[in-house]
Amino acid sequence: MIELKNISKSLDRFQLKDINFNIPKGYIMGLVGENGSGKTSILHMLMGLYALDEGQLAFDGRDFKEYEEEIKDEIGFVFAESLFVKQLSLMENADVYGEYYSNYDRNTFIDYCIRFDIDADAILKKCSRGETMKFQFAFALAHSPKYLFLDEPTSSFDPEFRDEFIHILTDFVKDGEHTVVLVTHLTDVLDRIADYITFVKDGKIEFSLDIENLQKTYLMLEGEDYKLNPYKDRIIYKEKGNFGSKALIKHIKYTKYDNGIDVRGPSVEEVMYYLVKGGNKK
Repeated sequence: MIELKNISKSLDRFQLKDINFNIPKGYIMGLVGENGSGKTSILHMLMGLYALDEGQLAFDGRDFKEYEEEIKDEIGFVFAESLFVKQLSLMENADVYGEYYSNYDRNTFIDYCIRFDIDADAILKKCSRGETMKFQFAFALAHSPKYLFLDEPTSSFDPEFRDEFIHILTDFVKDGEHTVVLVTHLTDVLDRIADYITFVKDGKIEFSLDIENLQKTYLMLEGEDYKLNPYKDRIIYKEKGNFGSKALIKHIKYTKYDNGIDVRGPSVEEVMYYLVKGGNKK
C-alpha cells in the first residue's frame, strides 16, 4: 500500500495542503482534477522529486525518507515532460538510465519497442509525442517496477494503442502486488480500468473513493425539472434542458426516488464536471 498522511508542500504560489489517501496493492487509481489542481505535483511527490514540507509518505510500510533509494528502484514512470536526454537515441537513453535500476533488462526494453512499434535507434528529440510516451512506457516496464506513475500518457496514443495500454495496465496489477497511479483527462479510460478515483481541487483532496463507493455516494438523476425538486438540498449541480433536467446528487442510503426519474451511477467525467460546476459541494 502507498500511504500519504497529512502531506503539505509549498511550490511558489501554489500549495498542496493536507494530502491524505491510500492506494492498496493490486489496484489502479485515477488521479483527476482540473488543470493546475495539483495532480502532477502529487506524482512528483510520490517520485521523490519534491521534498515534503510536512507529512509522511510510505510504500508498503517503508518510510520514503528512510528507504528512498530502495523505493525509487521499484518505481516506473511516464511523465508529460520527458526527463530523458533528447539528443540521445531511445536505446542510448534506456541503457544510460537503466544503470540506475537493479532489474533493468535491455532485451525486455527492445521487445517492448518492437511491440509498441517504435524505433529504438531513433533520436528522442525527433520522435513524436506519442512515440516519446511509448518509449517512456517501454523503459518503465523494462526494469520490472512494483509501482507505475503515469502522467497524461493516453491523450498521445492512438485508439488502437490505447487498448493495448489498458490491457498492459490491467495485466500489471492482476497479481495483487503492483500498483498504478494514472493521471488522465480521458476519463473513459478510468471508467474502464480504475479501481479508485482521487479528485484533486486547488491542491486539496476533495475525495478518494473506490469506484463502488463513488457510485453509491453520488447518483445522476434525469427527468422533468419539478420531479427533481424534492431532492434539491442534496443536488450538487443541475443542468436544465429543453426536455427536462439532469443533476448530480449526494445519495443518502434508503432514499426512494420518483418512478418518473431516471436514476443511475455517474461516470467519472460526470462526477468531475458536476462537482466543479457546483463548487465541489460534497
